[in-house]
Amino acid sequence: MSRILNFGSLNVDYVYHVDHFVAPGETIASTARDVNCGGKGLNQSIALAASGATVMHAGMIGSDGKMLTDLLSSAGVSTALVDISDGPSGHAIIQVDKNGQNSIILFPGANHEITPEMITCVFSHLEEGDTVVLQNEISRIPEIMTFAKTSGIRIVFNPSPVTPELFDYPLELVSLFVLNEIEAAALSGTDDFAQMPDALRERFPDADFLLTFGTHGAVFITNDTVIKYGIHKAPVVDTTAAGDTILGFFTGLTAEGMEPEKALRLATKAASVTVSRKGAAPSIPTLDEAEACDFPYVPFDLF
Repeated sequence: MSRILNFGSLNVDYVYHVDHFVAPGETIASTARDVNCGGKGLNQSIALAASGATVMHAGMIGSDGKMLTDLLSSAGVSTALVDISDGPSGHAIIQVDKNGQNSIILFPGANHEITPEMITCVFSHLEEGDTVVLQNEISRIPEIMTFAKTSGIRIVFNPSPVTPELFDYPLELVSLFVLNEIEAAALSGTDDFAQMPDALRERFPDADFLLTFGTHGAVFITNDTVIKYGIHKAPVVDTTAAGDTILGFFTGLTAEGMEPEKALRLATKAASVTVSRKGAAPSIPTLDEAEACDFPYVPFDLF
């Protein structure tokens, strides 16, 4: 089985629980504040490890980021390729409203201090046929993609957040895109969910796609296959790491040889457990917990 490297972001999350998201000019009080380990990269590495995959994480933290590598290590993720910057770690300010929805402000910090030398060093630890997972929260994504492709390494890309620079990346090199509805609309050029699969396949004919549609479920798309799966309806506490959980479980399970249909079912069940818990990384379940999930199933209903 291929090894998985997550070249990804590492953030300290400051989570404020509020009645509603703050509006322009408004000052509101939060009912609680939590400080958690986060970043899409960290969340996805923990989900990958929870699925049973062998995972290495590469990235940058500041001197204030030891809690991040400690958590990764405790989850079974190798942190030997995480470097330390002279500046601060990345961090996020997250509002979570009474319905469990979230609104996030990111400060990239050390995540944007990736160097060419670091990229060369990281890829010296991989071999042809391995997998690299990327998000759009670190610097030098185009160089990483190019290095991976020329080394025969499969690229899984979650283009979050969507930025203007994203469309200048060598996206034709990506093997698997993992997209929520906003990211899928941006890359497909359509807001019509039913048209997204064909639009994405036309634009990126060499890639597969895992599309997540929140409370509707998820879809896995190849050139000749469309696999749909709904959700297991859970009481929603916090949706922060739901998409990261699906990416990690699906990528990890398929890398271990599981059929995509079964992997999608387990990834979606894992995400249902995630949204029923507080926090980002702390809410990600184990594979056993995902398999035992008994929230009622609601079929996919978009198209």
